[in-house]
Amino acid sequence: EGIAMSTSGGVPKVKTLEDCLDDFANADPEVIRRALAAGGNDIREYTGAIKEQLKTTHLDAVKDCIENADKLCDLHQQINECDQVFEKLEQMLIGFQSELGSLSTDMSRLQEQSVSISLELENRQKVRGELSQFVDDIVVSQQMIKAILEADTGDRAFLEQLHELQHKLQFLRAQEFKEARAVGDVQGTLDALKVKALEKIREWTLQKIYQFRKPLANYQVPQMQLLKNRFFYEFLLANERNVAKEIQEEYVDTISKMYFSYFKTYTSRLFKLMMTDCATKEDLLGAEDTVKSSGLGFFSSKPQVRNRATVFSLGHRQTLVTDDLLAPIIIPHAAQEGGQKFQFESLFRSINLALVDHASHEFLFLSDFFLLSGQSAIDLHNKVLARSLTQLTREWDDRISTNFDAISLYVCICLCDKLQSLLKQRNVPPLTVYWDAISNQLWVRFDQLMAMHNESVRVMDVRKLQPPLDTRPHYIIRRYAELTCAFLVVTESCGKQVSKKMEAILESSEDAIEQLLLRFSAQLPGPRDKLIVLINNYDLILTIIDERVAHDNRVHQIIHELMQKSIGEFVEVSLSPHFGPLISFVNECEPLVNQQATNLLVRYNDKLTSVIRSFSANWKRSIDGINGEIVKSFTNFKNGTNILQSAFTQLVQYYQRFSKIAQHDAFRDCPARQEMVNVHVIIVELKKYKPVY
Repeated sequence: EGIAMSTSGGVPKVKTLEDCLDDFANADPEVIRRALAAGGNDIREYTGAIKEQLKTTHLDAVKDCIENADKLCDLHQQINECDQVFEKLEQMLIGFQSELGSLSTDMSRLQEQSVSISLELENRQKVRGELSQFVDDIVVSQQMIKAILEADTGDRAFLEQLHELQHKLQFLRAQEFKEARAVGDVQGTLDALKVKALEKIREWTLQKIYQFRKPLANYQVPQMQLLKNRFFYEFLLANERNVAKEIQEEYVDTISKMYFSYFKTYTSRLFKLMMTDCATKEDLLGAEDTVKSSGLGFFSSKPQVRNRATVFSLGHRQTLVTDDLLAPIIIPHAAQEGGQKFQFESLFRSINLALVDHASHEFLFLSDFFLLSGQSAIDLHNKVLARSLTQLTREWDDRISTNFDAISLYVCICLCDKLQSLLKQRNVPPLTVYWDAISNQLWVRFDQLMAMHNESVRVMDVRKLQPPLDTRPHYIIRRYAELTCAFLVVTESCGKQVSKKMEAILESSEDAIEQLLLRFSAQLPGPRDKLIVLINNYDLILTIIDERVAHDNRVHQIIHELMQKSIGEFVEVSLSPHFGPLISFVNECEPLVNQQATNLLVRYNDKLTSVIRSFSANWKRSIDGINGEIVKSFTNFKNGTNILQSAFTQLVQYYQRFSKIAQHDAFRDCPARQEMVNVHVIIVELKKYKPVY
């Protein structure tokens, strides 16, 4: 199973087939090729040949070695020398390695020292920073001492050093709890500086407050100086609350007296500019136009009649609650030099706008200077204005109680609402108590005055009116229309709906006027004139209201309904003299037609014939007569033509109803039916009277 081969060790070793195949696979290909080329030669011969070749090769190698013995000796010597060099190099490297190990140890030691030094440096820097800040916070500089003791209180240097002093005082209080030894070194100095600063601040602040007491002084100048140095009060509050309280009380007392004096003087001087020709207790709705004087003059002998135009007409007075609400206040001496006079509501606006502006400015000052907010600021603000508000409330009570101008009172009511809203927009306390008191005074007086107007209308003796009554609109009705229109316009200008309270007052006035008009109509002879006077006066009221009032209102609705009712009655009265038989026939027979009472309708054949022939003969002349009567009866041409068209419309409706009745079977044998005028012919004729506008 194997081939015995000898090895270099002399010990035979048996190779297996797998070993032989491995040797064969790893053998030189050329050797294998030649072995295969030997073909069938004996393996022993081939082995002997190989051995012979090896022997020859060995001998050749020995021979070469002998020939090159010198060279081999030299090579051996060189190799020994290299070994020595390498040995020295090895020793040198071992020395380097030892030195590198020592260097690594040194580097580790140095690194540890560096970390330790860095930590020490950081700790020292922290200590230095805190110690430096501590020294800066506690040390009192010579500059501070000089500024606090010698600088003027209003100088910037004093204010800057006062800030620094406050900082040191706060720092000192904090260090006292930490039992810092350095506190005792500066405590006395800082306390002395604090006392000096408090003394100078108190003296300076009181001096500025006392400037408010100078007559005609502009109080906003010292206020601005106080605000510029508002830190003074903060310093007082932090270090001596008693002094801060004294300053606040002194300011409140001084400024409240100043406002009291200002508004008292301003109100007194302003009311000297009030119009002399203002409303009096005689200027009521039901008052007759009286003659002032009938004396003869150089240029005229005509009597002078009391002019009540400004009492009942609005003009442009509503602008006070819109465009002129924030107009500049009235300057008394300038207005007096210009010879200007003003109505009550203009003075009311000017005084109360001044109050609003001063109250707004004062609230902002109090909040900013005295470091207040919320309810505490509101309480101090009320305390400052208390005297002024009490004085103004008392003044308005006197002035309002003698005011007989209803328009003026209502404008003032709206002004109260506007000015209070203005305070709210400015985020200022709205002075609700004051405005409620004034509004209540105005409403009470307004109710009283309107009751006087209504009563004057109710007690009026229409039989004694001069000039005597006729169908034209009466001047009292014009007064009422102008007055009502004024109230409605002012309400719209305020941007709100008519309140229920005002609506009740207006309805009460309307009821008084309605009763007056019924008394007017009762004095006229015929039903036609009675209705004409009602319609003319109602139309006057609606016309005046429609000219200036955009929104619908309850008074307009009531008057409009009354007018339409009177127009309907007037149309019937106007048609009756001309077409009475036709209208009577329609009113009598129409119920019978609806009841299908043919037997009863037969009895009206003769009357039908009479009505048809009478209408056919006179209808054009009657229409022309109605046109002339109606157009001449009404002062408002447009209203007259509208009523004429209503009359013609009613006539056409009557004639259509008449035609329908005439077509009933009960009248089929009536020959006059052929003579009836066609309704279209009547309509064409009526169109000739239609207005062109």
